[in-house]
Amino acid sequence: MGFLKNIMGMFSSDLAIDLGTANTVVYVKGKGIVINEPSVIAVETGSTRLKAVGSDAKKMLGRVPHNIQAIRPLKDGKISDVDMAEEMLKYFIRKAHNRSMLIHPRVIISVPSQITKADRDIVKRAGRTAGARDVQLVDEPLAAAIGAGLPINDAGGNLIVDIGGGTTEVGLISLSNIVYSFSASVGGDKMNESIVDYIRKTKNIEIGENSAEQIKIELGTAVKTDIIKETQIRGQHIIRHIPQTVTINSDEIKEALEGTVQEIVNAIMKVLDKTPPALAGDIMERGIVITGGGALLNGLDKVIRNKTEVPVSVADNPLLSVVMGAGKMLDDIHFFKNVIT
Repeated sequence: MGFLKNIMGMFSSDLAIDLGTANTVVYVKGKGIVINEPSVIAVETGSTRLKAVGSDAKKMLGRVPHNIQAIRPLKDGKISDVDMAEEMLKYFIRKAHNRSMLIHPRVIISVPSQITKADRDIVKRAGRTAGARDVQLVDEPLAAAIGAGLPINDAGGNLIVDIGGGTTEVGLISLSNIVYSFSASVGGDKMNESIVDYIRKTKNIEIGENSAEQIKIELGTAVKTDIIKETQIRGQHIIRHIPQTVTINSDEIKEALEGTVQEIVNAIMKVLDKTPPALAGDIMERGIVITGGGALLNGLDKVIRNKTEVPVSVADNPLLSVVMGAGKMLDDIHFFKNVIT
């Protein structure tokens, strides 16, 4: 069996996967990023027969007939539906290799730093079932820090904040190890939910998840802006149950997101409170680096800076920091062998 795996490995291109609650991003060794799609799968009700995966499946959220289910197999950074996660991983791994059934790559998958051993085993099993010959895991804060270009190997302290779809991962890193980390169940999904709740309460309109995400992209802000943007939204009136269009502006969205933004700040403060004095000076000098899709929220870096009194910067390509970090590990597996499990 080992000989067969080695032969199959000769024909493989190894993968790094950021298996996120909102999006799955796949990096192929020697090629770069080849997949960046929503972590959604649509199947026939009561079966695992695929109808769509990724972008096509996300369009079905809230719109599918009773005989089709659109499922997000990850919640709060963890696999909530193992069977569907395996099907989704299998699809993405095969898609990354042009649907070849013969390729069995080595895979590095990023995971939240505080998930249990049982959850880590679930991720590994899902990867192997999906066709990988070997699955190794890396904690998201480490992958994000490497992808953001932080000097994780030296003795100085680095503070990374990765704001994903389901979780915010805060990691204090020194000498290639996580000194202390905290994972909060707050991120892009919670922002979307906050927008849905706000519009329901203030406008008496029910909107879908995809609509909330689009509003976040267009109007989302953590600070007041000189120019107030606005847009029209369409949804169903919660009392009259008829379609209705209303206008909402960026100041209202700021108000809707205040609680979620504060939760992110609280997560950062928990790690700062646990930071040893020897590393605290490094953080004041180097600052906090934020990555993930949530880092793109207008003014979030300013809010964090004001609340923590620590310099804050946004990574050059925050959406891809985690997968690019995992990709660097894949490219130099021996150099990074101490940070993967």
